[in-house]
Amino acid sequence: MSSNAWLARAALSAAAAVCLLLGTHPASAAEHIVTIEGMQFSPASVTVQAGDEIVWVNKDLVAHTATATGRFDSRTIEPGHRWRYVARAPGTYPYGCTLHPTMKATLIVEKGHERRNTK
Repeated sequence: MSSNAWLARAALSAAAAVCLLLGTHPASAAEHIVTIEGMQFSPASVTVQAGDEIVWVNKDLVAHTATATGRFDSRTIEPGHRWRYVARAPGTYPYGCTLHPTMKATLIVEKGHERRNTK
């Protein structure tokens, strides 16, 4: 093995050891629930990290949608059903129900981050 290859392997091994010692790893994705009930989204504003999953659960008596034009569209969520969406791009996304235009809410997606293992 050449000295350059050996140095590259040694550097990789050292970097892996540092990561293990510091306990850094990507933060795991979280799940956030938005309930649709009484002709409204609850909570009306939800803040998530990029990579998190949002689940809209329709507990109302009628069908609804969760639609942010150009970003996401659940299509029809029937009563008793749910729809999942993984937020990827940071930003603020007003959304609503296309079947009931007075129903409005906001999804705020923040940049994902690494977290430290606190053990």
